[in-house]
Amino acid sequence: VPAGDPLHWTGGFFNWNTSCAECHSTDVEKRYDAVNDRFDTHYEQIDVGCEACHGPGSEHALLAAAGTLSPAQTGFEMSLKARGTWQWAEGADIAQRSERLTSNHQIDSCARCHARRGTLGEYHPGKPLLDTHRLAIVEEPLYWPDGQIREEVYVYGSFIQSKMHQAGVACTNCHNPHSNQLVAEGNGVCAQCHLASTYDNPTHHRHQIAAAGSACVDCHMPSQLYMGVDSRRDHSMRIPRPDLSMSTGAPNACNQCHSDQSADWAYSALADWGVTFTDRRNHPARAVHAAGRGDIRAAPVLLDTANDTGATGMQRASAITHLGRLLPEQLMPSLPLWLGSRDPLIRLAAAEAIGQLPPEQRQALLRPLSQDPVLAVRMMSAEQLVGLVPAASGSPGQKDPFETLFREYMTVQSQHLDMPSVLTQLSSFQQARGETEAALSLLQSALRKNPEASVSRVNLADLYRTLGNEAAARETLETGIALNADDGALWFSLALLEVREGNAEQGLQALAKAASLEETPGYYHYVLAVAQNDQGLSTEALATLKATHRAAPGQPNVLAALMQYSQLAGDRQSAQRYRDELRATVQAAGLQ
Repeated sequence: VPAGDPLHWTGGFFNWNTSCAECHSTDVEKRYDAVNDRFDTHYEQIDVGCEACHGPGSEHALLAAAGTLSPAQTGFEMSLKARGTWQWAEGADIAQRSERLTSNHQIDSCARCHARRGTLGEYHPGKPLLDTHRLAIVEEPLYWPDGQIREEVYVYGSFIQSKMHQAGVACTNCHNPHSNQLVAEGNGVCAQCHLASTYDNPTHHRHQIAAAGSACVDCHMPSQLYMGVDSRRDHSMRIPRPDLSMSTGAPNACNQCHSDQSADWAYSALADWGVTFTDRRNHPARAVHAAGRGDIRAAPVLLDTANDTGATGMQRASAITHLGRLLPEQLMPSLPLWLGSRDPLIRLAAAEAIGQLPPEQRQALLRPLSQDPVLAVRMMSAEQLVGLVPAASGSPGQKDPFETLFREYMTVQSQHLDMPSVLTQLSSFQQARGETEAALSLLQSALRKNPEASVSRVNLADLYRTLGNEAAARETLETGIALNADDGALWFSLALLEVREGNAEQGLQALAKAASLEETPGYYHYVLAVAQNDQGLSTEALATLKATHRAAPGQPNVLAALMQYSQLAGDRQSAQRYRDELRATVQAAGLQ
């Protein structure tokens, strides 16, 4: 990778200060100087030392030297132990915790570096994860629709979806944090809590002892190779589901070994063993997959999952987020429950979903979260509240909580101006506050750091549009397309610009290009069809809509256009068919 490329170690993505130091060194202070575009990064230890996890250790060292260390007096600010033991009830196949796991200190400490997350405030051992970081939820392409790891998401996000996490399993139940080794050999790790005579047995795993497939992790923690060298196991510890592979494309452990066979073959093999699934039609993975394709019929299952107190926080948060993007009108009845949840991940997802609602509803719902105890929730609330006119703050002289919130947001984001994504977020925030020049400068800085940052480039072009500078908007988009001609968002923005300037033919060509780059036919295809129809290409418009509907059914705007354009073409039979299908789709979504 040549110097100057964003992927070079001196670039914006993989330089040590931004991407490596926080997790590979101890007590790091990034200290980025945005004015001079340089780092003055400080650290206590170049690699990962004791204090990276345990915090300040000087008192611990003094106690050790004096020989007075004890379980009650460790010299650390807080304990990372997962207190309690695992005990076997008489006749049980699975052990249970002797006492409920009451602290997340250990898991949050590990998650800081073993999760896909964005950095917020300064880290100090003992702080909750969402007080210093924002966690990525289950969504494509980061995760498969069923929550299995896909891209570089590490292991925490899958682990907190697992029944093991719900039962109180902590990292050190399986891993020795000081040796980086497992606490036992092979299936012995699982046999600590799962009776070996029941589970480490061909009657359970259906494979010969010591043969491939007999290891617990082969079926319940399949691995994926990252960066060509790092084999990482999925930690959701789920049952293989070939049926979900058939419906969503998610992998399953059976076919990862039996790669010469189909998912249908694997499903039939499980059926022959007597394995059945009662949730084939309404599994949340199917709803997540459908929601990502714009199918509003997924809404009821998403809503059920979001309200299912037996589901994990990660699963519920993911469902809330997908529902907010798909059908925000379905949010309202449950929002007060989600916003008042004890789980900050659910509150965070609800705060993000509120952004899809009208401003007057947004402000009333989010006001309490402006003082939420968790930083990630407050940061999201700030992004959703900015630009709204605050309601009367009460008695004269009372401090406006929104202004305090906004100052905090600016302070936190200003620690990370080395990151193009943060510059882009901060630009949107400033633009919403009416600070146009600041917003413009931030986007220009983001593109200097990463010229291929698509969101930054589209936002900059749109900002130029609001300023009446269409020439600069065009130059911004065309420069981006020259760098990456396979970016559909740039082509779509260029198409809108062409239409604004009266270049209908060029706009149609750019729309066609954007649609061709859309992974799942959706909004770009719909807009292309509307443009085709407006330009008298009614046959082409219907063809575009029909192809879109075949590839990704359940999109009401596509069905409505098919109904309307079929009627205009004199095809009453097709128009009626699409009308009936639209009605059925709306009913299936719970809207009637």
